[in-house]
Amino acid sequence: MSVLFPTLLLCGYGFFSSLRPLEPFLTAFLLGPDKNLTETQVVNEIYPIWTYSYLVLLFPIFLATDFLRYKPVLVLQATSYVVTYVMLWKAQGKLAMQLLEFIFGLATASDVAYYSYIYSVVEPEHYQRLTGYCRSVTLCGAAAGGLIGQLLLSFAKTPLVHLVIITLASLCVASVFPWFLPMPKRSLFFHNSSRSVDNSGASPGEKSEEEKEIKVPLNTDHFSSMSVSTEPQSQSISLSKVLRTLFSDFLQCYRCRPLLAWSLWWALATCGHFQIVNYTQVLWENVRPSSDYVIYNGYVEMLSTLAGALAALLAGCLPVSWSMWGELVLCMLSLLMAACVFIMDLLGNIWSSYGCYICFRATYMLLITVATYQIAANLSMQRFALVFGVNTFVALLLQSLLTLVVVDSVGLELDIFTQFFIYGAYFSVIAVIFFFAWLFKVTSRRRCEKEALANGHAETSAESESSPCSNVS
Repeated sequence: MSVLFPTLLLCGYGFFSSLRPLEPFLTAFLLGPDKNLTETQVVNEIYPIWTYSYLVLLFPIFLATDFLRYKPVLVLQATSYVVTYVMLWKAQGKLAMQLLEFIFGLATASDVAYYSYIYSVVEPEHYQRLTGYCRSVTLCGAAAGGLIGQLLLSFAKTPLVHLVIITLASLCVASVFPWFLPMPKRSLFFHNSSRSVDNSGASPGEKSEEEKEIKVPLNTDHFSSMSVSTEPQSQSISLSKVLRTLFSDFLQCYRCRPLLAWSLWWALATCGHFQIVNYTQVLWENVRPSSDYVIYNGYVEMLSTLAGALAALLAGCLPVSWSMWGELVLCMLSLLMAACVFIMDLLGNIWSSYGCYICFRATYMLLITVATYQIAANLSMQRFALVFGVNTFVALLLQSLLTLVVVDSVGLELDIFTQFFIYGAYFSVIAVIFFFAWLFKVTSRRRCEKEALANGHAETSAESESSPCSNVS
């Protein structure tokens, strides 16, 4: 029951907070008569605020989540979602929508609390299963939201403002769940419930359970001071000590070349994925305006979410030697993502654009799942949280720079078709980077094999010359 109760609450919160029927039609709503904003205002002045606020708030929310022990940040996230959609329903004008995007950025940055809360209340053997539950219900909620919105729009001819109200009702239901979550007694960094290694009851030749949980990506004996401690269980770590440990673990983790390669792809691809998801609706509005035609964004979002979930499930079944072919697979599938973006941009056909969007998101979900597994395989939970945060921060930093230059009114303020051409070129560059990374790895491995073979022949020759048997006639 101690595992079941918080899991059910988290799953309920994840489902209803993701059930947002308006989301596939947000751009159409902002450009329509209810808000009467121009495309330039929406694309170049309102949407970029989410990117900047997410970037600025990510690290403070990451620390606050651990210090406050998750639950208060989940309550803050639920409240932020409700405030966002209340403003979307009632507020008018560009400044109000910019403030709305900032609050939504706060809610998005608080996702770290949702995905890490479960690790503070259950034992490590339940991590994988319960993480799967939480991720599955959020995907189901997003898919259900897209389907409900599309059905109401297509068959009931429901005005978009009514979808705002339905989404707000769903978020109000979701906001109830965090209040009943049990307050964790520990967290990964500030409130670490460490056990003394000397008092663990293990024999000198055995590892304690705390030691077994710690995995380091390199062959070193470095242990984080957060992970093993002789201090009492109720210890509370200072901010300076947390920051020092985070920096030490950061240097330790990113010295591992495979982890660095997967993290690089994670950051680069996530940046591009955010841009595509954020501005695809604007592209569709230009290809097939919602004021003149029936649009099917809800079906597309539902199918892309389900395809992404299926791809994530299949990721663990692929018979690929990632240590040998990882960079080449990243190259080829990044090239496929680039092709999808170019087709969406250049053909000007809504059906091909819908199909390529589904393919793009499924490919991304496949690779990000593999990247997550490859990174997490040799990391403790503390270090995985750090690497996840750093990769996301780098992705947001790149996205902010890309948005500032390409989208923002302060920068070039390019039209949506030129933007998507640049995004296609961006994924092509990612493919080129990992093609050369694969070539470098292959040549380095062959050089090492030749050197090892040459050294082996030299040692064999030396042994045969010095062997007493060689002097026997």
